[in-house]
Amino acid sequence: MSSQWWVYILGYMAQGMFCVRSLIQWIKSEKAKKVENPSLFWIFSLIGSILFLTYGWLRDDFAIILGQLISYYVYVWNINNKGIIKTKINTLNIIFLWALISLPLTILFLFAPSFQEIFYELFHTSDLPLWLIIYGSFGQLLYTYRFVYQFIYSYKHGESTLPQGFWIISLAGSLIIISYALMRLDPVLLLGQSFSCISFVRNIALWRKNNK
Repeated sequence: MSSQWWVYILGYMAQGMFCVRSLIQWIKSEKAKKVENPSLFWIFSLIGSILFLTYGWLRDDFAIILGQLISYYVYVWNINNKGIIKTKINTLNIIFLWALISLPLTILFLFAPSFQEIFYELFHTSDLPLWLIIYGSFGQLLYTYRFVYQFIYSYKHGESTLPQGFWIISLAGSLIIISYALMRLDPVLLLGQSFSCISFVRNIALWRKNNK
């Protein structure tokens, strides 16, 4: 299944969403001469997460799956915090909100009967050694932790923001994932992370320039 071309197209679409979010945030930050946190950054993050979660499952890649399951809900929180989701209570909004929240859990529930078999296959893939899975998972965990850090920081300050620590953790995790992608020969991961690294370095430079 993982060798089918449409699976890679799905992965490239997901990385495309992530690249677009970074490009939008980067352009807005360059214009403002400081680190910006646009709403579109989170909207494209959520769309990309849904696509990438599906790609990771089809590729039997535990590292990708683990990362997206955690970051998905951070995207939802930021979208809600920035007021993108309408708070007006009506039937349509309630249905949309619950569908958004329950989507990853629904996916897990649908695959629950065969989860043990899938879990075994993920960790016993003949062409992928265990140490590489652990290494890739660590990279994804670190890369995902940036959003956990961002959520904690933003929650304490009462608004959605992108602090310096977010970009530093992003850069560290991205470098690990790039090396993981090279070892696994995964062009989807390599393409997306290579572009993101430039954005991370620039945002760190902007943040330090405006907070001397």
